[in-house]
Amino acid sequence: MKIGIIGLGKMGYNLALNIHDKGFEVQAYNRSNEKVDEIIKDGINGHYTIESLTDALDDRKVIWLMVPAGEAVDSVIEELLPRLKTGDIIIDGGNSKYEDSIARGNYLHQKGIYFLDAGTSGGIEGARNGACIMVGGDTDAVAYLEDFFKAITVGDGFLHTGVCGSGHYVKMIHNGIEYGMMQAIGEGFNILKESRFDLDYSAVAKVWSNGSIIRGLLMELTEQAFINNGNLENIIPIIDAQGEGQWTVEEAIRLNVSVPVIANSLFVRYASKDSDKFSDKVVAALRNEFGGHKLHVK
Repeated sequence: MKIGIIGLGKMGYNLALNIHDKGFEVQAYNRSNEKVDEIIKDGINGHYTIESLTDALDDRKVIWLMVPAGEAVDSVIEELLPRLKTGDIIIDGGNSKYEDSIARGNYLHQKGIYFLDAGTSGGIEGARNGACIMVGGDTDAVAYLEDFFKAITVGDGFLHTGVCGSGHYVKMIHNGIEYGMMQAIGEGFNILKESRFDLDYSAVAKVWSNGSIIRGLLMELTEQAFINNGNLENIIPIIDAQGEGQWTVEEAIRLNVSVPVIANSLFVRYASKDSDKFSDKVVAALRNEFGGHKLHVK
């Protein structure tokens, strides 16, 4: 099976390498030629136009979009449409708003094209070596790609969540939870910093990563953040918000569901632009570790 990848940012590039390693033929395109040049050197078929990419795919085309949420997704879809036919499949693996995915699914359904919204988690490391993917969309299209999805994810890391939009919905809530968990980690290390004890923060994160109740990937990445950035002296404590946390809080308000931890973690991110808190430095450094998100430094 041939898989087209459009968008070779940090996630898309590593996803392309992952797919290639699993034995699928990857045809990759990026708006800037530099990334295409780079991925060709890594042994993947690169294309400098969307037309060239679609011509290189199977008769039933499968195209995975890894472009920024919003207008960019719609723009690429419109560019693809003249080159697609009934039964072809478009996958949106970015962090699109779930209502947008529902609208895109309905729009493409009218044209006989399947649209799958694939919430993709695991950061850069997951994209490269085995992601967690939550897919919404038509059962037949998902069944056609089930072996592919299972090949590029970790064990039990693939789920068909249901109808179109549900994949990005589940990923949205996942990211809201992530906001709260990261905030708790940052606040905990803020307390450690203000304590009377001279502590090695990376060592604390390491021991918490082994056998403790709060062990997990985020704690492992916290250790790595301190290893890479010392005690974070040069980090400006600005935590960017990408949208998913806000969408989660908006959905909670719509459903009359109380989410004080997630809501507060979102508001902390807004306030971080005017703060100098150590907790904000920790969260900013942590986001850089798992997703390659921009780190503001002095």
